[in-house]
Amino acid sequence: MQHGGAADSGDIFQLLADEYARKILLAADHGPKTAKTLSEECDASLTTIYRRVSALQEHDLIEEHHTVDSDGSHRSEFETSLEALHVEISDGTLSLTVETRDELADSFTSLWSNLRGKD
Repeated sequence: MQHGGAADSGDIFQLLADEYARKILLAADHGPKTAKTLSEECDASLTTIYRRVSALQEHDLIEEHHTVDSDGSHRSEFETSLEALHVEISDGTLSLTVETRDELADSFTSLWSNLRGKD
């Protein structure tokens, strides 16, 4: 995914400047976490967690997984999908490229298939 537009880049930089957004990304990097767990680990209210998660989701930096517990109750868990950010300054413009884990996995699968060649 490439976020080349100045508005997108600015939005992502502003989002990552937020301490809670960074804490959420780091906490959810160790596997899927519920909003309640993120709230406890990030020392933030549930409202703050949901607000930041929503903003992170808008830029595909975090993804939501829906699970069903053994008692049948549904819950959402959030996991960081951001793998890397690349900033490039060229000809007076700043561009931002975002790499997500899904893209890296797809690239690896494609590379592996090409390496295996035609049977």
